[in-house]
Amino acid sequence: MTSVQVDKQHDGTDGAVGGGEGYQRGLGARQIQMIAIGGAIGTGLFLGAGKAIHKAGPSLILAYAIAGLVIFFIMRALGELLMYRPVSGSFAEYAREFIGPFWGFVTGWTYWLFWVVTGITEVTAAATYMTYWWNIPQWISALVFTVILYGANLISVKLFGELEFWFSMVKVTAIIGMILICAGILTVGFSDAGDTATVAHLWNQGGFFPNGVGSTLMTLQIVMFAFLAVELVGVTAGESKDPKTVLPKAINTVPWRIAVFYVGALIMILSVVPWTEFQPGVSPFVAAFEKMGLGVGAAIVNFVVLTAALSSCNSGMYSTGRMLRDLALNGQGPKVFTKLTKSGTPLLGLTFSASLMLVGVWINYVAPGKAFEYVVSFATISGMWAWIMILVCQIRYRAKANRGELPQSTFKAPGAPFSSWFALFFIGMVIVMMGIDEGARVSLYCAPVWGLILGVSYLVLRSRDPEGAAFAKRS
Repeated sequence: MTSVQVDKQHDGTDGAVGGGEGYQRGLGARQIQMIAIGGAIGTGLFLGAGKAIHKAGPSLILAYAIAGLVIFFIMRALGELLMYRPVSGSFAEYAREFIGPFWGFVTGWTYWLFWVVTGITEVTAAATYMTYWWNIPQWISALVFTVILYGANLISVKLFGELEFWFSMVKVTAIIGMILICAGILTVGFSDAGDTATVAHLWNQGGFFPNGVGSTLMTLQIVMFAFLAVELVGVTAGESKDPKTVLPKAINTVPWRIAVFYVGALIMILSVVPWTEFQPGVSPFVAAFEKMGLGVGAAIVNFVVLTAALSSCNSGMYSTGRMLRDLALNGQGPKVFTKLTKSGTPLLGLTFSASLMLVGVWINYVAPGKAFEYVVSFATISGMWAWIMILVCQIRYRAKANRGELPQSTFKAPGAPFSSWFALFFIGMVIVMMGIDEGARVSLYCAPVWGLILGVSYLVLRSRDPEGAAFAKRS
């Protein structure tokens, strides 16, 4: 691709919406901001933090802060690429250009699978949460949620954006409410926890590292899982009304999002409730409400985690259709996935992905007690693959731009390429920790199998259609 072609796609001067992709720019600043915020807040915080607190104690705060810095480096690397060329294919598109067509193929299909698996996981979680209020079979709830979210995504990207806006609003309101309540308890002393609440809980119960630094390092996989989907804002690039303005603003909110919603929330919760009272599998938010004597807290948190799960599933349906279409446009997927409806929705790609998510309904029917465990193991490693590709592509893009081979981005990543190398090292360390942890090791077993499937598939694709397998086809 020449720099002239890049400039045309970057500026949208080729006469097509989204750089020739055909999408409608239906996502405004309000929706993009909330998608960016919501992407960093999910069940990993509301539920997974309980297990991490039990392992690491107050030092989990530091783990989230350091991981949050790495996430910021990743997002700024993505932002630099997006301002160079904002496309809906995002990570897969950049992998084709800066690493090679095979890596674009792997990245696109892996990110697609990540969201299919995540969608199954989250719709399963949502069905489980519904049993808190009604004693109905999990598979029924899973089916209803899948159909509703599929219908919403089918109508228009604007409706998807509205759903994500309100899902994210619920999560943000819940966390801010928790922070304010905890601040009130610490300063005024009301509720059942008022007499014992103190910031000294952060170091009085065995110190800041009560189980040692090693235990803190072992929680990094849980911490990184909580941040999965923060990169979703990159997939929205082709449908943002003003990507050059909106996307940088959304990405620059990452530091304060993490500071408030993760670090701030944990500081407050662990100041009100000693870390020793948290147990794996129990939401720290629920435990904190119970300690405060607020019985309604459990129902509130259950509603919040329900919306968090539905938000993730909604995002999954959105991104899978776009990723399949990007693969098809580049000759790396079935051509039928290139078709759009009049409202700019990739109908067949969305329908195919939603159909696979119905596997989650079947799992909930045959094994409701084990459903979540069956599908969750692959999510973390496949999600981190997208982050790795973002960082590698940004490093290669910056080198080419510095040599004058490509135009400079208007939104450069600070500290790059050193910040990108540091983020890659950190992700590598997390993968090593996953290998050490017996419970998480299954994720690493799945990765080579998936890689072998993709390798064979690409060889078949290249033998049948050599031109179609090459990035140059669209360029």
